[in-house]
Amino acid sequence: MHVPFPLPFRNVEDLLHECGIDISHETVRFWWNRFGPLFAAEIRRKRVQQLCAHSNWQWHLDEVFVKIN
Repeated sequence: MHVPFPLPFRNVEDLLHECGIDISHETVRFWWNRFGPLFAAEIRRKRVQQLCAHSNWQWHLDEVFVKIN
């Protein structure tokens, strides 16, 4: 389930209950503390790979000349 905004643990409990999964908000908190850092590290790793693949780490600099009296 992907949610583009942060949810309190109790709201996650309610969403899962609507899907037929009965768990406590404490269980959601435990999962978040245990697996959250792993998910965050994987997301960061994929972002870096995308940056390396698309830009090849090449930077282009444009020169701008502005004359001020």
